[in-house]
Amino acid sequence: MSHLLRSWRFWALAAAGFAALTAILAKVGVTGVQSDVATFVRTLVIVAFAGAIVVGSGQTGGLVQISGRSLVFLILSGLATGASWLCYFRALSLGDAARVAPLDKLSVVLVALLGTSLLGETLSLAAWAGVALIAAGAALVASGW
Repeated sequence: MSHLLRSWRFWALAAAGFAALTAILAKVGVTGVQSDVATFVRTLVIVAFAGAIVVGSGQTGGLVQISGRSLVFLILSGLATGASWLCYFRALSLGDAARVAPLDKLSVVLVALLGTSLLGETLSLAAWAGVALIAAGAALVASGW
């Protein structure tokens, strides 16, 4: 079991499962609620949850050890996350979860492009084919064909 908990694949699949639940639960929760208000409530829950994990696991000392550079990038990442969530909740309030979520997952395609161009990461030809299939699949699901 400890090997599984050290596997990035395990955590990535768990993230995908929770992201799927997020879409369905958010779609139900945003009904009759302004999307920005729904995002705010969700954010409060996440802050409380993450804070409880940091405190409960004794990691509060790590807060003062964050370098200035890391702090800047974490703040920028937080702003991007907030913008993403605001857009996501707005999309969910206007469209079907089964169409919104696949378009949101075009982030996978964008991460592949940005990771290779900005971070120097490399992907195999097979991986690029997968990225292309993700893009095509998202387009097909969103189009309603």
